[in-house]
Amino acid sequence: MASPPGWNERRDGKLLIRPTGKPYRLNLGSGFDRSVTEAINVDINLAARPDVVADLNKFPYPFRDSVFDEVWCKDVIEHLDRLTVVMEDIHRISKAGAKVVITVPHFSCANTFIDVTHTRSLSFFSFDYFTENSPYSYYSKARFKILHRYIFFHNSPWDLAVQVFANRFPKLYEHRLAWIFPAWFLYFELEVCK
Repeated sequence: MASPPGWNERRDGKLLIRPTGKPYRLNLGSGFDRSVTEAINVDINLAARPDVVADLNKFPYPFRDSVFDEVWCKDVIEHLDRLTVVMEDIHRISKAGAKVVITVPHFSCANTFIDVTHTRSLSFFSFDYFTENSPYSYYSKARFKILHRYIFFHNSPWDLAVQVFANRFPKLYEHRLAWIFPAWFLYFELEVCK
């Protein structure tokens, strides 16, 4: 497969970017979604016609260090086997201060269990493990700052009221109410700290 537009390939097979003055975006596990504009789309499925075909469970990813200004992971993290290694490689290929956007089903969402390709379920607090102040930060050396995180529900009036409560009191919601009022998905914006 030829290199994507604006990219050159080194002899070791890792992709380099030609300077264009625009932010460099990566859309990991893109599938057929092209909503991340001017991004390099990566997927294992050839039918999705990605710019780069790669198995996101194999490391390292085929990109050099500190390249990307933005990395998008829309509904892909829950399909991958080793979240800690995934986050470490995203950290490696991102520039300092890069934005990482992640969406995943909330652990209380029925889709978390219906989709047989899901390997994990995640919480509002799952990415705390990659922050400096977490008591569990020893699991990884990759560091991120959580800029935004939000629990989304479906759009009924009842769900919207619970959504306001859940985002104001996420610990109480997840520990006591998530199975009574299941959420839909989680949205995270992280900043890469180097």
